[in-house]
Amino acid sequence: MQDARKFYIDGQWVDPIKTDELEVIDPSTEEPYATISLGCSEDTDKAVAAASEAFKTWSQTTKAERLNLLKQIYDNYKSRMDEMGEAISREMGAPILFAKAAQAGSGLSHIKEFIDSLTEFEFEQPLNKNTPNDRIIMESIGVCGLITPWNWPMNQIALKVIPAIAAGCTMVLKPSELSPMSAMLFAEILHDSGVPAGVFNLVNGDGPGVGTDLSGHKNIDMISFTGSTRAGALISKNAADTVKRVSLELGGKGANIIFADADEKAVIRGARHCFQNTGQSCNAPTRMLVERSRYDAAVEEAKATADATSVDQASLEGRHIGPLVSQMQFDKVQAMIEVGINEGANLVAGGMGRPDGVNRGYFVRPTVFADCNNDMRVMREEIFGPVLSIMPFDSEEEAIEIANDSDYGLTHYVQTQDGKRANHMARQLRAGMVEINGNSRSSGAPFGGYKQSGNGREGGEWGLEDFLEVKSIGGWFPE
Repeated sequence: MQDARKFYIDGQWVDPIKTDELEVIDPSTEEPYATISLGCSEDTDKAVAAASEAFKTWSQTTKAERLNLLKQIYDNYKSRMDEMGEAISREMGAPILFAKAAQAGSGLSHIKEFIDSLTEFEFEQPLNKNTPNDRIIMESIGVCGLITPWNWPMNQIALKVIPAIAAGCTMVLKPSELSPMSAMLFAEILHDSGVPAGVFNLVNGDGPGVGTDLSGHKNIDMISFTGSTRAGALISKNAADTVKRVSLELGGKGANIIFADADEKAVIRGARHCFQNTGQSCNAPTRMLVERSRYDAAVEEAKATADATSVDQASLEGRHIGPLVSQMQFDKVQAMIEVGINEGANLVAGGMGRPDGVNRGYFVRPTVFADCNNDMRVMREEIFGPVLSIMPFDSEEEAIEIANDSDYGLTHYVQTQDGKRANHMARQLRAGMVEINGNSRSSGAPFGGYKQSGNGREGGEWGLEDFLEVKSIGGWFPE
């Protein structure tokens, strides 16, 4: 059993003030393999005080100093990539190949992106060419509370911690208590890279505990949260009394619109994307809308893709999907599959229970529902498991109406060979991101959504600006 009960505060690994332990569970085996501590309000206060003190000096550092630090973090992270992938695989169940390449790899990619963005970013500039005595200065917002999820742990930690450092902020990170081990490894990397004491602090805990303490803390200037829409709403309410900035990256129910002229791999590509990471991605294309003339064939292709998707232990090499992260998530997905059956959706693949021959671990069957309508809960609610719901449409206008008839607006997908139609669809879809014909967005593109998918943007210059305040000065003396 790994002992991970300490917190990282003010440049040191310290004991929690109170004893409140939690076992970290390997979702492939349902066995505990590590023990962490859950922090209390006094631990949070201690970490916030360290960050507040460090902000006095860190906020005054130069861009060059921050760039040098980020480059050192990049080198140290890269040298521990395999170790990071192994940590993520065990804590949240991502298959080891996927954990090392995609999960751990996303952290390295984001560090590189922010180095590039910071290199080009101007913190001071004139208002415009006709106002030489006006100055616009972008300044560090202050002490930040960073609350990250379990499904893409290093992706989200890097998207928050790295731009906060680049902007001159200090911070307290609360990673998910379900996937804390990768975050603690990340804290080691930052320590070994020479991050000054108090700039980065880590306190483990749960949402009602440390999460609530951070979002309501009077000395926290900003909360950046990734997680469920329900939790995001609670955080916003708790933060309101202190009028701090709240940046939210929340749920999604991505529509994948497949026209009759889409390429032959469009359906298979969409189903695989839905099942990737065992469906535990907020931007997964979980609603497949298919033009009616191609609908029957699409249902058969999606069924065949689900049936061909293997499920196995996270520790094993190979291209399979792993377990869900926890018993709670397993129960939620099972309940939603039952809802779909009871609502009258046509179950064409998968279903309730574990895959054949599996009696342990939070494994689920890749599932496809056909003949859905947009009033069904399986079409409207974020299931966060490998569950695909399919329905037909008859016109471009109907597809847009169905896709936009959602509480969410994170990522939508369009499959067509008609470029004019593809661009028109992208403009009409109410989502923060649209991907056409399997083309993912480039490195440094902003990540975030409309409506109940959140606010703010992460990644690239947009992610850097999230951690900055804008100061306008009149009467500036030329230097």
